[in-house]
Amino acid sequence: MKALNTQKTVQILNSILEYELAGVVRYTHYSLMVVGPNRIPIVEFLRGQATESLTHAQQVGEILTGLEGHPSLKISPLEETHNHSIKHILTESLAHEEKALVYYKKLLDEVEGASVYLEEFSRSMISQEEAGSIEIKKMLRDFG
Repeated sequence: MKALNTQKTVQILNSILEYELAGVVRYTHYSLMVVGPNRIPIVEFLRGQATESLTHAQQVGEILTGLEGHPSLKISPLEETHNHSIKHILTESLAHEEKALVYYKKLLDEVEGASVYLEEFSRSMISQEEAGSIEIKKMLRDFG
């Protein structure tokens, strides 16, 4: 079993924390911008995504501090496209979910063989992010 590179792991976890916190802001913003006849279920979905991002950030923060790391107070950069059609919101949401996958896969690559707990956490988060991507892709099908 290889040794855990705590410093690199904490660095990756901080990147994830910043990205998940940006997701809270992103999804909250999107939920406020939705209009039209499908507003209610889509707003509910987006608010659920914001809550999920916060939960993920909290989980990551707990692991970070457990490794004696210091959680970042930053959030990842957010781009405002001013495109607020449901199709654009869902397309941007899918891109956000897919980038989150990259972060969690990077974490898995770093901890694999060094920590069963962190491996399982990474795999669980990858699974959740993949499920979220699939759900958004299904929602986007209606837009052709």
